[in-house]
Amino acid sequence: MTDLHSLSPWLLLVAPLVIVVAYTVFGLSGFGSTVISVPILAHFLPVAYLVPLMALLDLASAVFVGGSGREHLSKPELKRLIPFMFIGFLIGATVLVGVPDVYLRAALGVFAVVIGLYSVVNPVLQRSISRWWCVPAGIAAGAVATVFGAGGPIYAVYLSGRLRDKHEIRATISTLISISALTRAAIYAATGLLLHLAIFAGTVVLAPFVWIGLKIGSRIHTGLTQEQMRRVVGILIVLTGASLLVRIVL
Repeated sequence: MTDLHSLSPWLLLVAPLVIVVAYTVFGLSGFGSTVISVPILAHFLPVAYLVPLMALLDLASAVFVGGSGREHLSKPELKRLIPFMFIGFLIGATVLVGVPDVYLRAALGVFAVVIGLYSVVNPVLQRSISRWWCVPAGIAAGAVATVFGAGGPIYAVYLSGRLRDKHEIRATISTLISISALTRAAIYAATGLLLHLAIFAGTVVLAPFVWIGLKIGSRIHTGLTQEQMRRVVGILIVLTGASLLVRIVL
């Protein structure tokens, strides 16, 4: 586990800035914090430390965003996705652990770029996709969340094709993220990965910067139209996929 005394002094400057940006994106869209923060902070901290740390931060932030927009939550979509999300957790924990990481990142990266570009080019939802897409969406998001801690883009793709209200999309995604983060945190606690003072210390230190990012993102979210929101989410999904593909190359 991380030795706090051996950390680079640059981390004291970089980590707060990265967290503010990451959770501005989360406050805006309901997802994206892990995908943005982990690749950057991994230059300073081990992934074994970052993953449980981000699970705690995501849990707190998702509860904040989901709680503040509880009246917009789409309960029908939540009920459709949750059972398949837990199936995805099991698949991610048992099946995908044996698949080379590079193949998983490549598949998710290409998928995210293609779907994100579609949302950017077609910001107006002409017709809703079938509700049966909840099956592959829930399973894929759960599996990806288990492996990478980043199932948000898949939830966003599905819900953007089902819901027309930007507030519904964000509130529902953040609720799914909170359930995912809580499940992962419980797994990390059971395996002992979470039970380290350094992780809780990092959570306390970074929490104020999470709050700042969430407030900024929520304010931006309020000022966007539905079409602008779909374009922004599409851009975020493209950047998510591109970051995964770049990490393969580098």
